[in-house]
Amino acid sequence: MTPATGRTLRKILAQYQKELLGDWLQTQLAASTLRPDLMRENELREQSRELLALLQSAAQNGNLEQTDGPEWAGIREFLARLSRSRAQQGFSSAETATFVFSLKQPLFTRLRTEFAQDAQGLADEMWIANNVLDRLGLYTTEMYLKGREEVIQRQQREMMELSTPVVQLWENILALPLIGTLDSERTQVVMESLLQKIVDTGASIAIIDITGVPTVDTLVAQHLLKTVAAARLMGADCIISGIRPQIAQTIVHLGVNLSDVTTKASLADAFSIALKRTQAKLPPQMGTTS
Repeated sequence: MTPATGRTLRKILAQYQKELLGDWLQTQLAASTLRPDLMRENELREQSRELLALLQSAAQNGNLEQTDGPEWAGIREFLARLSRSRAQQGFSSAETATFVFSLKQPLFTRLRTEFAQDAQGLADEMWIANNVLDRLGLYTTEMYLKGREEVIQRQQREMMELSTPVVQLWENILALPLIGTLDSERTQVVMESLLQKIVDTGASIAIIDITGVPTVDTLVAQHLLKTVAAARLMGADCIISGIRPQIAQTIVHLGVNLSDVTTKASLADAFSIALKRTQAKLPPQMGTTS
């Protein structure tokens, strides 16, 4: 590759911004990956204009063979934002990467015009232009996947929060019904939700109901004990309800010490104990009239 390689590519990016933008938009609007339901044309135009400007600046000041250099930081940051945004909007990875790859057609067309009589020069410039856009397109895909992971993780956290509601049964009495597997990540959500509710309500008793937890092993028991300990530090005592015979046998077999924790077979029994401890009384049941 000669020292002059890339000179014409830089010149095209600098002198033909308007023409490239127009041709590129036409290419994108005609592509099968176009998603007018997710993005308006004016937004696509603005993103295309910004990428072209950043590409021109990076190509002018940086090494065309090292798009991970500091001169390319601006365009990498832009592509990272764009990829995460499109991941949240519902674009696929292919549709997102095509945004970069589709720039090849108008750029290559302009290069062919510049090198009409120089096949070797055209090959050299197209090679380096192709490599630049390929690297940027792959980077876009990588950032898109990270964006999708963030979306999935956020949705999982939201689902866990929804699946672990803390409800106030009575004055000073909270209930936390658990359903499904209790792992480390979910335990953290459970603990944070319970402690925040204790702070908000000033409750003195929290009932942790594990009726919907299918199995209790050493790890689950440790998670429960940590939650009980954290609640006590906040000034609330805990009662664990939903202790079925199978779970009781498992806890004994595992050697888990729950001797200092009140346990009950049902939520109703736990609620009754909580009422006595708080000296609360249920309102008298209204009789029926004939």
